Amino acid sequence: MKKRILLVYPENPLTYWSFKYALKFVNKKAAMPPLGLMTVAAILPQEYDIRLIDLNVKQLHDKDIEWADIVFLSAMIVQKDSFSEVVKRCNNAGVPVAAGGPYPSSSYEIISGVDYFILDEGEITIPRFVQDWENGNPAHIYRADEKPDLSLSPAPRYDIIDVNNYTSMAIQNSRGCPFSCEFCDIIKMFGRKPRLKTPGQFIAEMDTVYNTGFRGSVFIVDDNFIGNTREVKILLKEIALWQTKHFYPFTFYTESSINLAAEEEILDLMVQCCFTMVFLGVETPDENTLTAINKGQNVRFNVFESIKKIQSKGIEVTSGFIVGFDTDTDDIFQRQIDFIQRAGIPMAMIGILMALPGTELYRRLEREGRLLDESSGNNTNNLELNFIPVMEASKLVAGYKKVLGEIYNPKKYFERTLTFLSRVPADKHIVHRVEKGDLAAFGRSFLTQTFSRYGFRYLSFLFKAALFYTDNFALAVNIAVKGHHFFTITRLTLATDEFNSYAARVTARFESRLMKKTERGRIIPAYINLCSELAKKQIMRKYRSMTIIVHDLSWYEYQEFIRKIDAVAEAYRLMVAFPV
Repeated sequence: MKKRILLVYPENPLTYWSFKYALKFVNKKAAMPPLGLMTVAAILPQEYDIRLIDLNVKQLHDKDIEWADIVFLSAMIVQKDSFSEVVKRCNNAGVPVAAGGPYPSSSYEIISGVDYFILDEGEITIPRFVQDWENGNPAHIYRADEKPDLSLSPAPRYDIIDVNNYTSMAIQNSRGCPFSCEFCDIIKMFGRKPRLKTPGQFIAEMDTVYNTGFRGSVFIVDDNFIGNTREVKILLKEIALWQTKHFYPFTFYTESSINLAAEEEILDLMVQCCFTMVFLGVETPDENTLTAINKGQNVRFNVFESIKKIQSKGIEVTSGFIVGFDTDTDDIFQRQIDFIQRAGIPMAMIGILMALPGTELYRRLEREGRLLDESSGNNTNNLELNFIPVMEASKLVAGYKKVLGEIYNPKKYFERTLTFLSRVPADKHIVHRVEKGDLAAFGRSFLTQTFSRYGFRYLSFLFKAALFYTDNFALAVNIAVKGHHFFTITRLTLATDEFNSYAARVTARFESRLMKKTERGRIIPAYINLCSELAKKQIMRKYRSMTIIVHDLSWYEYQEFIRKIDAVAEAYRLMVAFPV
């Protein structure tokens, strides 16, 4: 009987990277497909009956789980809550679970409910598991110290997804990065020596994506696209020829190190290939910090001038920034704001430092006794720390909130977008056809953003973009649409924190009042009930006022504080009924 394999990709939480509030404008369900599981599907025996459910675009039903002989899960650490829920459902259904990917590979020792851990790189560990599974004696854990030759890696199964659900497609060219930043887990997973597919493999995967009917943005998911500069030049020349032959159906974006700015030939080839954006790990403008975290490449190159150089080629720079390093001083928050504005980086992903398992940072903090909890994996809108910082924790969180509020203030966002547009040449790319879907997306965003709380800023920005940067007006619209997501999630993050702080204070006052009454011996059940109801009403009033501002403020957050109050009240009722 044919083996039935269900691949499940857990849900991504709401983050800056999810683009949840921008997806509705383009009528898509998720930003990118689960390339890892699509590659797993290609590694598995092709006679298997394979289905994939991406929880970001489709619900998982009990009948889906019951259909399968085994469920394969792959997840990043940021998806761990959804991952755990799927595992629990599979356990309840009596269907075995096999798990792999970044989160299981780094944290399998603390994950429960998984029958088989297929860790590290699947090209090596999956065939070993399959052989044992078919023979009836699978092991609990499969690991591999060796790194696979990517020239032997099969092309991902794009046929098991609906490309219409996604704004971008994803293709991988290489794994590994030559640098060793202290906080980064890439070299632990993939090593410092970049391993590449052949140009022929990459072009074949472009053909596969093209044959699905998809047209638009393609993310080259390499952790450092220029890890091997000699090989990437060869690849880019092949991509340029393919793009010309197919009349430029794709645009590309990727991730790179800052030394890209010094590679003139690569930059020019990227422009020929229609690269529109590149992500750079800037982290901080402080050189002492860059040295301390072993990010010397950002010290050797002038980061600000490097960004301007890349932008002058017509390639948008989006960057990651971090606060919470040991060497950060009190002025780091304003310095981050000033640098981001001056550099003209619209999409500046800034977060509090996270100690990820397996990194040099994690090991150092563990030695120093400074680890607090497992990382959530989400540092772009997370106000919790998983380590003890050098800076006072409350000051760090307050500073981070200040940075978020400043850089995703619509005025600041549109100002630095205009700075970026002023550096982009008018003839930066081959002109693309404007499709019907593009016009519909612009119409939806125009109606929503015009009548939003920042409508005046939005219209003023569009007017200036149309007047001064006519040739790049479509680019301006694209950045404005993404801005709606950033503005919304920033307000949600700050509003949720404000609500949580308020509700925690109310709960603490409620418990303190009961404690004082108990100590004086005058507490009565009716008083407990009165205090409890008053506390709930206070929290409800705050919740209602916050939801007027941000409709997505979580109902579960409110319910959590109600449960806390009920628990405290019940404890005091028992104290009255059964005095010590």
